[in-house]
Order: sequence, then structure tokens, then C-alpha cells
Amino acid sequence: MVRWLERKKTIYFTGITAIFGFMLAVQLQTTSHPKVRDTRDIWELRADLKKEQQLQQQLLSDIEKYEEKIRSYQQRQSSRKEAVLRETVSELRKEAGLTKAEGAGLVLTIQSFYPDRYTGPITETVSPELLQRLINELNMYGAKEIAVAGERITNTTAIRDVNGATKIGDSKISSLPIEVKVIADDAEMLYNRLNVSTIRDDFVVENLQLVVSKPLASVVVPPSEKNGNVKYMEAAIAEKEEK
Repeated sequence: MVRWLERKKTIYFTGITAIFGFMLAVQLQTTSHPKVRDTRDIWELRADLKKEQQLQQQLLSDIEKYEEKIRSYQQRQSSRKEAVLRETVSELRKEAGLTKAEGAGLVLTIQSFYPDRYTGPITETVSPELLQRLINELNMYGAKEIAVAGERITNTTAIRDVNGATKIGDSKISSLPIEVKVIADDAEMLYNRLNVSTIRDDFVVENLQLVVSKPLASVVVPPSEKNGNVKYMEAAIAEKEEK
């Protein structure tokens, strides 16, 4: 019985000693690692705050500067696209014959031709067939731009007979003589080709004469006065670009 009491006291003593040692260790740990307090005074705090505000202002200024660069770049891109679009429209108008053309070329004159003692009918104009044949011949020999009686010839120009009168588009061909203006890259070659062509004989058959001028340094071909009508087309809605 005595031994059991002594053993119990030993256990109690050991437990109390362990608890005391644990509390002492916690106190020592707290003492060796005290909390760091901000010991700056109000003036130091104000100085640090001012530095932070200056840094923030600098960051905002940098952001605005880069945003301005982005806007400037976007404007340049937009202006570049607009310039390309305007250039494309200008080229299309030129190809459609809606602008005046000037360059080296020839001036042809269609006039009456009657040999001596001629007693047949009098030709007062040129037929659509003969006129179309002349235009095809000019195109085959390198003509770039053609105008007949002041009317610009384009890919869509219709040459036809309407009630016995030759019409180019909506305009009636005036009485003889008729002037044909031609612009070519090589006016000299065009002149030589026409001089050996049989097209002149075709005109003689219809009591007409085709007079070809010498190559000229400058020939002006007027623009087409007819605006192209767009039919069966609707505006397309552009899809949004994927980001």
C-alpha cells in the first residue's frame, strides 16, 4: 500500500513538473520573439504616404501615355485603310472610264468619201457595225482609251442602230465628220498598224474615209458621263472580327 502511494505521488509530481516546464518554454518563446511595432513618427508616415502617392501618379501618367499611343496607332491604321480604300475607288473609277484620260495617241476622222462622177446615195453617218469593227481593230492594236464624237467607250458601252440612227450609249452620233480620239501606250505602232490595215477599205465601201493623224504627244479623252447603276445588290453587314 505504501509503495502504491509513493508511486502515485511520483506521477503527480512528474505531471506538475511537465506542465510547469511547458509554460516556461512558452514564456521564453514569447520573450525571444516580441512583436515588431511601427516606431515611425507622423512625419515619416507622411513622407512615405507622399512617396506612394507620387508612385501612383507616375503609374497613372504611364498608363495614359500608353493609351494615347494605342489611340494614335488605331487612328493611323484607320487613316491607312481609308487611304487604301480611296485609292481603290480612284482606280476603279479610272478603269470604268469615269475620269478624264490624257496621253500619247492618235485622232481619227471619219468623213464622206465620193469618187469623181459618183451618182449613188449620200452617206450621212457611220453604221454601228462599221464603228464597232473600227473599235475592235483599235483595241487589237493596243488602244487604251477611245472616245467617239465625244462619247467615252467603255466595256459596257452599247453601239446600236435606233430608228436608222447610230447611237453610242444614249447619245446619237452627230453628222459627219466624226472625230475618234485614241490613247495608246505605243502611238507610233498603232499608227503603223492602221496604215496597213484593211479597215480603211471597209470605210470606202460605205462611201466613207478614215483619216489617221500622225502620232500626237497629248490626246485628251473625256470621261464617261453615264454613272453606273447598281442593280440587284444589297449592303452587306460586315462580321465582327475575332479578337
